Amino acid sequence: MVEAGPTHVALLLAAGGSRRLGQAKQRIHIDGLPLLRRMALAALASAPRELLVALGAAADECHALIADLPLRVIEVPDWTRGMGASLAALVQSAPADCGLLALGVDQPALDAAHLRALVARWRCDPRRPVASGYAGIVGTPALFPPGWRARLAGLDGDVGARMLLRASDCAILDAPALAFDIDRPEDLS
Repeated sequence: MVEAGPTHVALLLAAGGSRRLGQAKQRIHIDGLPLLRRMALAALASAPRELLVALGAAADECHALIADLPLRVIEVPDWTRGMGASLAALVQSAPADCGLLALGVDQPALDAAHLRALVARWRCDPRRPVASGYAGIVGTPALFPPGWRARLAGLDGDVGARMLLRASDCAILDAPALAFDIDRPEDLS
């Protein structure tokens, strides 16, 4: 059954080299699944028109983790420039008429229910972005209206969409568990 309302694409940012962590966070197992696969499955459960996955560092190993899933890999040759460059590459590859659900791989508490809630909230007012709120932060995952494509495609470096969200009148879904992300070796203990 297809849900009524505007459609979205899911944009999974998984190109980073995990410098601070010292190993590819995309391949870290949580509850028996590599984070990359876990987040791809959650994104697919939000019923996107398409799932686009940005890969860069360890692209071959990461691609093997999701090769059997219905998604499109976007290899980001300049992934070392940061998440802004990866997000821009995904946005440029996304259909122009869809909302853009951006998420990363480093929030192990992120689940399909939260992504579906973001989509449902966005469908109530599809001209307004919907972001996740945690630890005083307005951030990702977030769903952006199609009209935000140029702003997102213009990102570069290690600047993601958080600054754009802060400067906007976005709806916020509280998700305190998302404050924990995996960035350093001590986050794994």
